[in-house]
Amino acid sequence: MPPLFSAPAVILAGGYGTRLDSSRDQPKPLTEIGGEPLLWHVIRLLGSQGMAEFYIALGFGSAAIKRFFLENDSFRHDGPADLEADEITVFSTTPFESTIHLVETGMETNTGGRIKRLAPFLRDKKQFLMTYADSLANIELPNLHAFHEAHGKLATVTAVRPPERFGRLVIEGDTVVRFNEKKPADNEWINGGFFMLHPDVLEYIDGDSTAWEQEPVVRLTEEGQLKCYHHHGFWACLDTQKEKNQFEALWKSGSCPWKLW
Repeated sequence: MPPLFSAPAVILAGGYGTRLDSSRDQPKPLTEIGGEPLLWHVIRLLGSQGMAEFYIALGFGSAAIKRFFLENDSFRHDGPADLEADEITVFSTTPFESTIHLVETGMETNTGGRIKRLAPFLRDKKQFLMTYADSLANIELPNLHAFHEAHGKLATVTAVRPPERFGRLVIEGDTVVRFNEKKPADNEWINGGFFMLHPDVLEYIDGDSTAWEQEPVVRLTEEGQLKCYHHHGFWACLDTQKEKNQFEALWKSGSCPWKLW
């Protein structure tokens, strides 16, 4: 499939993922769903809709992530398989043509700092998509892209409804008299990732310690440069073993919502 638009994708894949038990031994992006790493699912989701260039921002467990791409027959690379290299580029022709840049962005670097470290690759782009390596959705990227193009601001965040993680207890004394699964309020939305960004947002990031979700997003909001794309479909983030099991069950169900390919 030819690219639907020329924007590259930045995937943040350097965090520790301390709430997921398996992440103690491996980086969370390599947590397997249906026998394939979570990162593979994110790339497949984006690539199946025409995205062809990816920058994976590495940190914790970077060698293991590099090893996955270098040892997987679905990808080829030029040059020696040097796990210590700051950047490795791999290529795929199946099921779609893509170029994947594996870039070291520091063990302790925060989310904004990881994006900033990719500035040399992004400054000359018209725009780029940024998302996380632990979230999946049945988002339609052409619609997100069209929305971003139409409003002309520097940034678009995809807003999603929060998952029903916690139950609400109705208590009398020390007795639970009713247990209700928590339903999000009608006006309750959260950051679902899948940002469309103009390269000028790089100037809003001070350095490695900057969390993208804090100072940069606050400044963009105050300056009227952040628009919101509402996604009403499926979205989920994998943080815990319970959520891993839920992802696995969806994949095996035969009607996996993020499997758009």
